[in-house]
Amino acid sequence: MTQSEIKLCSLLLQEHFGEIVEKVGVHLIRTGSQPLRVIAHDTGTSLDQVRKALCVLIQHNLVIYQVHKRGVVEYEAQCSRVLRMLRYPRYIYTTKTLYSDTGELIVEELLLNGKMTMSAVVKKVADRLTETMEDGKTMDYAEVSNTFVRLADTHFVQRCPLVPTIENSDLGPPPPAPTLVVNEKDMYLVPKLSLIGKGKRRRSSDEDAAGEPKAKRPKHTTDNKEIFRSLPVGYNISKQVLDQYLTLLADDPLEFVGKSGDSGGGMYVINLHKALASLATATLESVVQERFGSRCARIFRLVLQKKHLEQKQVEDFAMIPAKEAKDMLYKMLSENFISLQEIPKTPDHAPSRTFYLYTVNVLSAARMLLHRCYKSIANLIERRQFETKENKRLLEKSQRVEAIIASMQATGAEEAQLQEIEEMITAPERQQLETLKRNVNKLDASEIQVDETIFLLESYIESTMKRQ
Repeated sequence: MTQSEIKLCSLLLQEHFGEIVEKVGVHLIRTGSQPLRVIAHDTGTSLDQVRKALCVLIQHNLVIYQVHKRGVVEYEAQCSRVLRMLRYPRYIYTTKTLYSDTGELIVEELLLNGKMTMSAVVKKVADRLTETMEDGKTMDYAEVSNTFVRLADTHFVQRCPLVPTIENSDLGPPPPAPTLVVNEKDMYLVPKLSLIGKGKRRRSSDEDAAGEPKAKRPKHTTDNKEIFRSLPVGYNISKQVLDQYLTLLADDPLEFVGKSGDSGGGMYVINLHKALASLATATLESVVQERFGSRCARIFRLVLQKKHLEQKQVEDFAMIPAKEAKDMLYKMLSENFISLQEIPKTPDHAPSRTFYLYTVNVLSAARMLLHRCYKSIANLIERRQFETKENKRLLEKSQRVEAIIASMQATGAEEAQLQEIEEMITAPERQQLETLKRNVNKLDASEIQVDETIFLLESYIESTMKRQ
């Protein structure tokens, strides 16, 4: 766990849950598993406040606990889950795209509350949607329930672990903390509910919202005849043209699609690791070009392609003067974008009898860039908080004015009265508010863009580690 990750976790916890939860969460991230009283002692926080903070963190799946043999309960922070809070806006936007406003609000409520029962989510979302509708229109609970079922079918939501039922109650005193278990087969099954009001009895959990059985999970590898039969009806592509497309994909040097065997036209598989490696490499090349210029990017791509090169070879292949090539290689070496490998001719490692080869360790460079991305997002959050704090008085004034105007509109106030209230905010103040809004929007957009890079680099690193 690097300092940049810890700092980012601290900022996220403070922004979402406040100072006490942040103090307890960061302490667990730094120290690892700790019992309740040790946490209270080390953080200088009362036991009651630590209990409440741990309840919040456990509710949001940011802390787990474990009961040891001696009955001691230790709590452990999940740093990776804390960092995932950066991606909450992306989760909500994706759900809105796929499942409209109903799906968006379901995921939003679950992210806000951590864990909820299905009935509570359905009622809350239906009420929120009803408030936005025209008078006389309401949202049917059954419609919200059907969307919830679809989210479970596509693994957007899942069941929480439960306390197992014990038939014999005379097994001794209860444990200091319950052991939660979940059956993998039941993780994405939803309960059968009798919905209140306009709600109807929900369909069986074995069927989706359209009343059809769930589709079987597609195989990772298919031949060209399965592929051809799976094409949508609107695709007017003959089998011969499809074979040409598949051949082009299989022969592409990027190797995103692989082919094995020739029976039945051959079996095709998508190589996600190759795709992730190509995207991570392209990201590194882009950063090098933005940071050091096009000539450094040319050298970086050259070393990446040739695997190992001496300085003289870099000068010749890149057609760059010796002094400039040396400076550029040193810049990238000092920033850990490239590395230097020594291959001695003799056991004494004498410099005159040693080859010095430059190479690109993509995995190491990706980790370095990932840590810089964490630091960048932390800086963006701090800047956004600074901008908001500097304009706190003006923001509060604007909110009060908006509240007064909304109240007067509800009571049927005249336009002249509303205009008079709006003039409480002067023209310079209004311009300052617009500037603040524009700056905060830019910072928010930058956070999302940097998080896209984080997601790519994390996926590549995880995929590479699994293959080693």
